[in-house]
Amino acid sequence: MERPIAFYDGACPVCAREVAWLRTRPEGERVAWVDVAACDEAALGGLDRDQALARMHVRLPDGRVVAGAAAFAVIWGSMGGWLGRLGRLVGHPLVRPIADVAYAGFLALRRLWRRPRQANA
Repeated sequence: MERPIAFYDGACPVCAREVAWLRTRPEGERVAWVDVAACDEAALGGLDRDQALARMHVRLPDGRVVAGAAAFAVIWGSMGGWLGRLGRLVGHPLVRPIADVAYAGFLALRRLWRRPRQANA
């Protein structure tokens, strides 16, 4: 079974810390992880780098790409336990719009502490 591919901003300290934590979990291998700030163009699989750096994206096994709260719903939903339940909650059609607003608030704050992209990326 193919895994979803999460495209995250490794130049964001909060984002990098969360992904590092998720990767250490036993279920962390259920998702393939791509650091958009440090990968080469081929690893993006056709995604625009600037758009991918602007918010979390996930490519689903069927090729569709989701972003924002929907991406977190997929990532967390791939994990077990409370994270899996959180993913299902965030993915619920009544909750996702609220989660999208909360994520937009996070993105506004994220600009304050994001490190510049590496020159060789």
